[in-house]
Amino acid sequence: MKTTIKLLVVSLVVLLISSCKNETKTETNTTAPEVKTEEAGKKQGQAFLKDDEGKPNVLNIAIGSPDHTTLVAAVQAAELENALVNAGPLMVFAPTNDAFAALPEGTVENLLKPENKDALANILKYHVTPGNYSKDFLKKFKKLGQANNGYVTVEVKGDDVYVGGAKILGSVPAGNGIVHVIDKVMLPPSE
Repeated sequence: MKTTIKLLVVSLVVLLISSCKNETKTETNTTAPEVKTEEAGKKQGQAFLKDDEGKPNVLNIAIGSPDHTTLVAAVQAAELENALVNAGPLMVFAPTNDAFAALPEGTVENLLKPENKDALANILKYHVTPGNYSKDFLKKFKKLGQANNGYVTVEVKGDDVYVGGAKILGSVPAGNGIVHVIDKVMLPPSE
């Protein structure tokens, strides 16, 4: 009986080994697969990936808001979309369309011109702070360091919080920080 079992095990091992060696070999393609490049002029980066799951990031929140179309146009003109989707945390002080409309006539149109991209980027970065602080927590600060290396003051008037002279109207938590909706466009001091 022991001999039969040993013979059966040896036969099974031989059968397995021979079946592995006798597999039909397929010809492998050693050339790299063709990679299609995106069309020229098409935007690239994290900001342009679709994510149907998870909490929207600060850019998604702005894009989804009918009150922030001017801000989104400015972010796109300055090509800062990818900066607003990074892991953060980021606090974005988002001026409403009405806030942009309150600027002197022609200001927004002028800033959206390609030759003014750097100035526009500087203004937009002045609206971004590293961190994720609620409106109430911001009351503990006197000033905040902005992404353009400038500073904005924080003032508390009653229950209202003002950042750089702009009143926080509301706040929306994001996957990579928080969006504070503000009533004015904050302009960095002239250098």
